[in-house]
Amino acid sequence: MQKISFTENLDFNDTKIVTKVLLETSFSKEIRILLKNGQIMKEHKAPFPIIVHIVQGEIDFGVDGTHHTLKQGDIITLAANVPHDLLAKSDSIVRLTLSKQDAAERVEKVVADS
Repeated sequence: MQKISFTENLDFNDTKIVTKVLLETSFSKEIRILLKNGQIMKEHKAPFPIIVHIVQGEIDFGVDGTHHTLKQGDIITLAANVPHDLLAKSDSIVRLTLSKQDAAERVEKVVADS
């Protein structure tokens, strides 16, 4: 058993998006993404399906050029290889669930390139 909190020890950064792997299981990786209002993750794709959960805040989530407003409590799934981007409409905590086969370093590279 492992216990974590997505809302403790927050370290928002004014100049960059902050990611942290909080939990790794036999089937998934749970990543916390902290976005300040206005920060953008440029369009990218994931090689495996993902789940995105808005723990706090509001995100403009673009999928194939269509934008969806995701607010606190919203959760969505996205198939593999679907282009998507994120724009924080307020300071936001995002939970990203990756397949165990996916690499957390890939997410860090997307953030660094944004």
